[in-house]
Amino acid sequence: MLLDSDDKEIEPQKLLHNDWVNSVAWSPDGSQLASASRDKTVRIWNATTGQEVSQLQGHSSYVLSVAWSPDGSQLASASRDKTVRIWDARKSQEVSQLQGHSSYVLSVAWSPDGSQLASASGDKTVRIWDARTGQQVSQLQGHSSFVTFVAWSPDGSQVASASRDKTVRVWDARTGQEVYHLQGHSYSVNSVAWSSDGSQLASASGDETVRIWDARTGQQVSQLQGHSSFVTCVAWSPDGSQLASASYDNTVRIWDFENYKQGGKKKKAKKSKKRSTKKSRKSKKRFFGIM
Repeated sequence: MLLDSDDKEIEPQKLLHNDWVNSVAWSPDGSQLASASRDKTVRIWNATTGQEVSQLQGHSSYVLSVAWSPDGSQLASASRDKTVRIWDARKSQEVSQLQGHSSYVLSVAWSPDGSQLASASGDKTVRIWDARTGQQVSQLQGHSSFVTFVAWSPDGSQVASASRDKTVRVWDARTGQEVYHLQGHSYSVNSVAWSSDGSQLASASGDETVRIWDARTGQQVSQLQGHSSFVTCVAWSPDGSQLASASYDNTVRIWDFENYKQGGKKKKAKKSKKRSTKKSRKSKKRFFGIM
């Protein structure tokens, strides 16, 4: 449910696939949305009107992740068909197909300068690709189970990967060497996100917690508890003062870090808001989704 400033319910626009939608991403300029689905397609939508702009077809199985290039000219999609595909977003044409993974590709991410892609797979590897040529640059090995998510540091020097092996690993993007790995979760790690200044990492896990890590030292800074089921993903606010986490417990929780560092001392992060995805007539909390 989405409420306007007068708390009147606004009917959300329904952007429809023929099966589950696994991933959604805004274009850098905010004018379009891209969505990835089990119906084997990527679709581009006008974010203002909700009209479908184009449908990208080529994958032979579920599309699990989609990401825009930093300049908005291209899209990358990851699929259960073991490939990553790069698309011209304006022409709606496939540019290249990245092959090399031997299992599902679960996540894909562009480097901040748009020159490279990182992909995470069920084959336990992260692979770095040249986005222009489609050639594999390096293969990052170290995880002992599915790699579920991958994210570039804001400066593009490092890549973080989350895995079912209960760890997050940070890699040197240039050399492909592991810098360190983060241990502490007691179940699969489903998502990882860098703060905007690159100083911290947040990880979401099936152990029902979110953990914050110092990205320089690899030390755990905080453990955020409150969810009552798997935590599926995390995202920092642009200014790094808040963190959002989503869970199978039907809630999105927002954690307040505004006063987390004070006088050089670290205080416990405050759980500021809990937003349920269950409808309530009395609720004034705002959220929306592709339905």
